[in-house]
Amino acid sequence: MTGRYPMRHGLQVGVVRPWAQYGLPLAERTLAQALKEAGYATAICGKWHLGHFQRAYLPTARGFDHQYGHYNGAIDYFTHERDGGFDWHRDDQASHDEGYSTHLLAREAVRLIREDGGRKPFFLYVPFNAVHAPHQVPEKYKQPYAQLREPRRTYAGMVAAMDEAVGQILAALDAQGLRRNTLIVFSSDNGGPQPGRVTDNGPLRAGKATLYEGGVRVAACAAWEGHIKPGTVVKEPLHMVDWYPTLLELAGAPLAQKLPLDGRDAWPTMAAGKPSPHEEILLNATPQTGAIRVGDWKLVLNGGDSDEVNDQASGRGKTAGRETVELFNLAADPYEKQNLADQQPGKVKELRARYDALAAQAVPPKLRPRSPDFKAPKVGGEP
Repeated sequence: MTGRYPMRHGLQVGVVRPWAQYGLPLAERTLAQALKEAGYATAICGKWHLGHFQRAYLPTARGFDHQYGHYNGAIDYFTHERDGGFDWHRDDQASHDEGYSTHLLAREAVRLIREDGGRKPFFLYVPFNAVHAPHQVPEKYKQPYAQLREPRRTYAGMVAAMDEAVGQILAALDAQGLRRNTLIVFSSDNGGPQPGRVTDNGPLRAGKATLYEGGVRVAACAAWEGHIKPGTVVKEPLHMVDWYPTLLELAGAPLAQKLPLDGRDAWPTMAAGKPSPHEEILLNATPQTGAIRVGDWKLVLNGGDSDEVNDQASGRGKTAGRETVELFNLAADPYEKQNLADQQPGKVKELRARYDALAAQAVPPKLRPRSPDFKAPKVGGEP
């Protein structure tokens, strides 16, 4: 994606569901489109999740030369179905390949590297549906984790299967002699859900679907021989949207486009230890909740430590109509235990002004509940 904040697309309270009649606006320039302009071959193996209600919204219409995988989240790992509809595709046509989805995606990525890697510059995007629910994995991956209680045992097996798949992709790069000339990026997209029961976010507060560090601070790493010193640790705050301009700059692709960028070139921070390119990072802005980080300071409005945050976004939460304000200094309090809002009213005012300016750019959320008469198409992405 271009990295424009989801609140400008109406996606701030939920992802694109199977019944959604919308997707990433067609006016947006995707990373695949931009890299293709620079001469790259482009492929996606995994979850699309940016719209499928019309063919114009499908991956091969948004810059990808090749597509393999599924359009929706939360598909069955074995049957490849969601809500009764089949959702597995090759080049945006139904594919009936059988197998565990993590295995299939790795196999396709490896095939592409072996057959096409090195012919021209390539961008391979592999968004595994692992380790998202439903929690499913072949039995052999659970065996080493017999000491864990369910559902954490199955979750650990899913992580192991994905780790194996990542290893296969890296081995394919090595086999083709491409490792030294390839920038490899791995990143999660949110903190672990249901910490303590399914996942473990360590001492970070809360988890997925919240605005606290356990929900928004994620593991990420980048490797590129000769360009990133092994063992480098980056502690500066960066945002997922930064990958768009960073990769375009490295690839020599033009940044000029009709719509503005939110991301910043993060390469000097990652490779040379420079400060964060951000003055501020908006974490989200919904009708009822929001958060912003400015330097080490973080403002959280109606945070919610559980799935309550989803209800708040729809105006149904416990704090609807009663605002709660939290201010944290993440340098001194990375686990968000001490709310400094009452002691630092000036800092609250400063961050709130910056938050309000960005929140004013939001459009109403597009997320709608599933209609009682919704019936999934026999094959996703088709009428």
